[in-house]
Amino acid sequence: MLGLRRLGVSLMKTLSRLFKPVLEFGYRTVVRLIPTNRLGDKIFSFVLFVYRHKRIPTKSLMFNDVIYQIKVSDEILDSVRVLVSDKEFVKRYVAQVVGDQFNVPTIKILSSVQEVETYDFPANCCIKPTHASGKVILRRNNEPIDLKQIRRWFSIDHYRSGREANYKTLKPKVIVEPVLFNDFNISDYKIFCYQGSPKLIQVNMDRFIDRKRQFLDTQWNELFFSINDKRCERRLDKPANLEEMLNIAAKLSQGFSFVRVDMYSDGKSCKVGEITNCSENATGRFIPRSAEKIASQIIFGQNLR
Repeated sequence: MLGLRRLGVSLMKTLSRLFKPVLEFGYRTVVRLIPTNRLGDKIFSFVLFVYRHKRIPTKSLMFNDVIYQIKVSDEILDSVRVLVSDKEFVKRYVAQVVGDQFNVPTIKILSSVQEVETYDFPANCCIKPTHASGKVILRRNNEPIDLKQIRRWFSIDHYRSGREANYKTLKPKVIVEPVLFNDFNISDYKIFCYQGSPKLIQVNMDRFIDRKRQFLDTQWNELFFSINDKRCERRLDKPANLEEMLNIAAKLSQGFSFVRVDMYSDGKSCKVGEITNCSENATGRFIPRSAEKIASQIIFGQNLR
């Protein structure tokens, strides 16, 4: 009996590998046909959620479900949520709420391909599109820049690719910033805030080497899970200015139901990098999967069965 069970499991895994390309092709075909309006956004988001999590989204206070509900409701169309989605304009919000000293300085905004072609980029700088997510070039020591890649950024429609409606009206631009703290492998502190209160900290490290994450509570107690990327096993030093970072995150998250404030710190000073409305586009897979309930309890304060 045990041998038959193992054979069945092995067969299911083999079939899954064989049919995975077919399923992914079918998924991509279907989502391309969904209209780009609010009804289409909701259909797309539902299909994406089910495809990613293998379950139907609910209205419970589960981590991904809460993000999903923000995404498919009119809350995502709020003018402030739209404003902070733009990497140029989020700095206006930060300056107004906590002060411009907590912004990453802007060296240049490039609004067209022509400006990119003629701009003399600094020898050391950080280059990103303002209207998308996950794209970045770190230039060091005047090394050659992939201008072709930067030109392609102007064709990115981040709204269409993930149906986060807060990106729909953003204009393509490129922002050039300094390399913070002269660190080309800087850690990224992402603070999840619920109803204006910091609840959970995600630290991303070694982004360009071997992507790892670590999750901690606001008392800097290490948690055993991760999302998408593997968990960092080494113990992270607590930033000396953690309380300041949490206070800034609390102020910036006022007025949002649930939001993520992304920051950088060298332990002495901190800068706000971004404010993220829909973390991982509601597709973040917990490792292990069961940890989503634990994270949700930490953030939302309710027991989930």
